[in-house]
Amino acid sequence: MLELAIVVLIATAFGIIARFLKQPLILGFILAGTLISYFGFFNINNQGVLSTLSDLGIMFLLFLVGLEIDFKSLKLIGGTSSIIGLFQIILTAGFGFGISHLLHFNFITSAYIAATLTFSSTIIVIKILSEKKDMNSLYGKITTGILLFQDIVAVLILVFLSGLGTGGEMAIFPIILTIIKAIVIFAIILFIGRKILPVIFNKINHSQELIFLSSLAWCFLVAAIVSHPKVGFPIEISGLLAGLALSNSSAHHQIFSKIKYLRDFFVLIFFVILGSTLVIPDYHAVILPIIVLTAFVLIIKPFIVMLIMGIYGYRKKTGFLAGITTAQLSEFSLVLATVGLKLGHINGEIVSIITAVTIISIAVSIYLMMYADGIFRIIQRPLSIFQRKNLKEEIFSDHNPSKPIILIGAHRLGESIAYNLKKEDLLIIDFDPDIVKTTKLSGYDYLFGDISDDEIFEKAHFETAKLVISTVPDIKDNIYLIQKLNSLKKSGSQIKIISRAETEKDVEILYHLGADYVIFPYLTSGQYLGKTIAIDPQIKILNELRAKDLETLHKLEHYQ
Repeated sequence: MLELAIVVLIATAFGIIARFLKQPLILGFILAGTLISYFGFFNINNQGVLSTLSDLGIMFLLFLVGLEIDFKSLKLIGGTSSIIGLFQIILTAGFGFGISHLLHFNFITSAYIAATLTFSSTIIVIKILSEKKDMNSLYGKITTGILLFQDIVAVLILVFLSGLGTGGEMAIFPIILTIIKAIVIFAIILFIGRKILPVIFNKINHSQELIFLSSLAWCFLVAAIVSHPKVGFPIEISGLLAGLALSNSSAHHQIFSKIKYLRDFFVLIFFVILGSTLVIPDYHAVILPIIVLTAFVLIIKPFIVMLIMGIYGYRKKTGFLAGITTAQLSEFSLVLATVGLKLGHINGEIVSIITAVTIISIAVSIYLMMYADGIFRIIQRPLSIFQRKNLKEEIFSDHNPSKPIILIGAHRLGESIAYNLKKEDLLIIDFDPDIVKTTKLSGYDYLFGDISDDEIFEKAHFETAKLVISTVPDIKDNIYLIQKLNSLKKSGSQIKIISRAETEKDVEILYHLGADYVIFPYLTSGQYLGKTIAIDPQIKILNELRAKDLETLHKLEHYQ
């Protein structure tokens, strides 16, 4: 208990520091393990209980990964994402293997390093995309599909490793047998997940305790069967399979919310133990590989994605933003390295190199993703080499004249505004391909892209507009827009600016910068309803408002 208490206390302290520095908690946990091992509080790797808890952490981590990969989300890896993801993996692995070979690693070690370099962190990227509200953008959807494709490939690699001997020898019969067993087990567990488990969980969905215990029981049952010596799969596979089986359950959101805190505790132990491997006797032997491989992940890997997307016909900004999201290693990279160490394919020094590259790349890539728009504006001219003349991305409608009103963002609030304006007076700008498709079918003129993109700004002809309405909630985008429009006002433009804010502070900032009106949903809707009631003391207008709202909703659903 003393060792466990030390681990949790130090990991929590480093987790708080990581949060303060706006870094993922796992970086704090890894550094905690490094500190414990460096100062020799105790030998983490000789603690059997901690090792068991670490294995459970990986099992629960992949259990929740499988739980989130529902079969509907697999549509994202069709077509474009699967092709880009496949070539990204092939090219990244190829270059990674070549670089590893130049660093004088043997074949099996180079293969492991190459494999770990191909994967990017689904958890971290999705988190950043959500914070930036870019999940529905074109690059956000393509990136999500690429990450899902990578996760599937990572699982297949783990299955393949199960068929190799502990020395890494290539035996055809065990590999074939492993593949057959994997297909059978996958089929059985997914059948149970589609036909049996939903019935059980529908019966107990009234009890939170039973949902929690039943999901745990299922996870441990799958782990016991899949990791049994006669079956021979690593415990990591069992967690993923158990999660996949429950992904279509009506209670999967409840299961996720209950298990995630349990996962966080056990994963803490895993990353602390992983961090302890960073303490090695001779850093001179690993410093060069760490620098070279980190540079590869942060620079070459994004350019590989940009190259593929450019060839495929996407604009340079779409390719750049998607490429930046891949500039780190994944949790799967660490899992793969850990499995390789257990099987005896690689040594602790290689695990230390992979862990160090993971830590550095994640820390740097977070800032790259957060400030990607600003970075693009600085380097966009040289990036033109990644853009074809004949683009796959359709940027604007066939008929795109200057319009007196420009609406930026046509989701929900913007859609409602657009419905009440004349189509011939309106130009809509949005970066969500689904919204643009709906806009096109509805007969509006549109521009497909991000307002922070100078090319889009030029094509919109803001200098001839009388009114610009931004329903985009991101304060940075609105600040950039107002600053650009203020430069037009200096040239004599009388353009009026309406923007949207999420907080009271944002309202003050936007008014200070020169917005003519700021949409603050609570304040704006309250004023509208208050004035409506004030002019109609008999409150008869409510029936009229209700009828009009229902009519609008019906027509909006028809357009969608």
